Amino acid sequence: MRNLIWLAAAAAVLILVVVWMRDDSAAPTQEAAEAAAEAPAPKVALIDDERINNADSEPGSWLAHGRTYEEHRFSPLTSINRGNAASLGLAWYRDLGTNRALEATPIVVDGVMYFTTTWSRVYAVNAATGEDLWSYDPQVPKEWGRWACCDVVNRGVAVYQGKIYVASLDGRLIALDAATGALAWEVDTLIDRSLHYTITGAPRVAKGKVFIGNGGAEYGVRGYVTAYDADTGDQVWRFYTVPGDPSLPFEHPELEMAAETWKGGEWWKLGGGGTVWNAIVYDPDFDQVYLGVGNGSPWTRAIRSPGGGDNLFLSSIIAVDADTGAMNWHYQTTPGDNWDYTAVQDMALAEMEVDGQLRKVLLQAPKNGFFYVLDREDGELLRAHPYATVTWATHVDLETGRPVENPDSDYLDKPQWVLPGPLGGHNWQAMAVDVEAGLVYLPAHDVPFFFSMAKEWRDTGVYKPNPGSWNLGVQLAEVSQLINDNLDSRPQPLGYLKAFDPLTGEEKWSVEHPHYWNGGVLATAGGLVFQGDALGMFTAYDKDNGEVLWQFNAQVSMLAPPVTYEIDGEQHVSILTGSGGGELFSGETAPSPASLTYGNFGRLLTFKLGGGAALPAPTSVDRSIPEQVLPEMAAEDLMRGERLYNTYCSLCHGVFARSGGAITDLRLLSEERHALFNQAVLGGLYANKGMASFADSLVVEDVSKIQAFVRFRAYEDREVALGNQEEPRLSWLN
Repeated sequence: MRNLIWLAAAAAVLILVVVWMRDDSAAPTQEAAEAAAEAPAPKVALIDDERINNADSEPGSWLAHGRTYEEHRFSPLTSINRGNAASLGLAWYRDLGTNRALEATPIVVDGVMYFTTTWSRVYAVNAATGEDLWSYDPQVPKEWGRWACCDVVNRGVAVYQGKIYVASLDGRLIALDAATGALAWEVDTLIDRSLHYTITGAPRVAKGKVFIGNGGAEYGVRGYVTAYDADTGDQVWRFYTVPGDPSLPFEHPELEMAAETWKGGEWWKLGGGGTVWNAIVYDPDFDQVYLGVGNGSPWTRAIRSPGGGDNLFLSSIIAVDADTGAMNWHYQTTPGDNWDYTAVQDMALAEMEVDGQLRKVLLQAPKNGFFYVLDREDGELLRAHPYATVTWATHVDLETGRPVENPDSDYLDKPQWVLPGPLGGHNWQAMAVDVEAGLVYLPAHDVPFFFSMAKEWRDTGVYKPNPGSWNLGVQLAEVSQLINDNLDSRPQPLGYLKAFDPLTGEEKWSVEHPHYWNGGVLATAGGLVFQGDALGMFTAYDKDNGEVLWQFNAQVSMLAPPVTYEIDGEQHVSILTGSGGGELFSGETAPSPASLTYGNFGRLLTFKLGGGAALPAPTSVDRSIPEQVLPEMAAEDLMRGERLYNTYCSLCHGVFARSGGAITDLRLLSEERHALFNQAVLGGLYANKGMASFADSLVVEDVSKIQAFVRFRAYEDREVALGNQEEPRLSWLN
């Protein structure tokens, strides 16, 4: 990039010299010299709609979030293939100075890689060497991290017409100059800054517009998606996904129809939910944008909409006109969602033969465990096969398009394990689509959750939202008690990489992972499927049978999807490392993720054939629990501490006080750190690191009970590690 700028300046000088030599009586004027010096350098990253539509004509680039508008994450590159994958080696790596989750998809164009890290930071590096070109820090207030449901992550940038677009955790949409990283414009996307909105998703761009949604349903917000002018940042349209207060005018006509499906209650005071926090896809064939809509707020429909109803447009796929935002059609994957079954997972566009007819289809594996094939023109349901273990429904009725709920899994009156749990059968981790083979390569998992209505609702029939924490309507405060009391009946959590036929529902092959929380997928015409996993292995599989062809020990768990690109005739594969996200149970399961064993190092790794670089030798993290000073405290106060911990602390520090590796494991605190417990929780001692004060929700007595709970949990796990007792059963809670 710097070379481009230098060349442009040199060219301007050369032109002046040539003119002077041709007519030495007409030397360049001062004005001409100044004009040449001030002439803008040629723009870089000139990606536009035509270039993305014709991405296969430059297979060495990765131009958009899913490589193309179709978002197949399938590369036509073949230099790295089945025959030589074993010769892959590390070409270069870049430490990124974070121990939080990295989830971004890099964009690679004209020899430059653009990507994001934690706190919405943006980097531009030389794609051949990893050399820094520029970086940009939007200076997200660290206190905002308290409202990030699933860590302070960011899933990437969009690149368009010489600009880099990123959405910040605190709700800003930012445009940067691609050549320098200088700020071009910035807009506030939030409708109300007193509400706890966040943005972690990557923007999408098309037709001169930037599309962005947001998150925060667990904290009581109302979802919407906004389109902005890509050049100026001016708002073009906004689509709300759920209705607001029905006594007020509807923002657009689709909401009047949607409001009829919300019955009883005052959902708008609880937020409603429906945030579009990940999947937004542009379809050039029909000039429409597909929005993947999230869960309700609260999760439980009995609280959110006690009179019943489908609660449109929760857990839906919505097609809107790209120019106006008017809805063309919608399909709801989970009517009246009751389980956090978001439909924000990646969507892909394809042309497939369905029942003897060539159809333009949309493919999605949302959280609810069924894989959907829809007609993109009108939203007609064509297929819905289970891709993971499903207990909440028996099947999807293709005639009605609706799932048939299993009455035996109703947790309104009977708490029980349900599959999928809130992690879904598939989450945001990207799938890859192989149209020629008729397969998707899908990171899937079976992770149950013990669903139980919130205790205050069970006891009184009234639910009082807590503005300082998640408001789900299910029992979160006593989740460790519930899990502990029902461990014997819990289905075993499992993870998979599956080659899945979306039309028949058949698995061509499946690889079972030792841990369930694994990374996104890349597939290539070289016959390979790449994926990083929780145990730190970055693997190339044979896409025909799932055979392992190559592995690299990255020494850290991975969630991000890989990308591949070509520089000077050499194919490269890159992936960001570091885990976390919405997984609250990693510290509670075996085998231990690599991020627990070695530390959650955030790095960018890039591989090529014959690469000879090496990572530093790993050092195991000392996870020995120090001896505990146990306070004298009544069992009921410890139970109160456990409830408060799960309400306010487990979201970051893990259920059972066992961290997944990204955030501090409170069982490992020294006595010096314990002495600062109150200052950290109430005084904001670590606010500059993302640990905001909870003084708006807790008092000193509450914090003492939380700290006591942490100490007793540490004591029990230490005793188990020393062999002095069997696995703890949290006996004081019974």
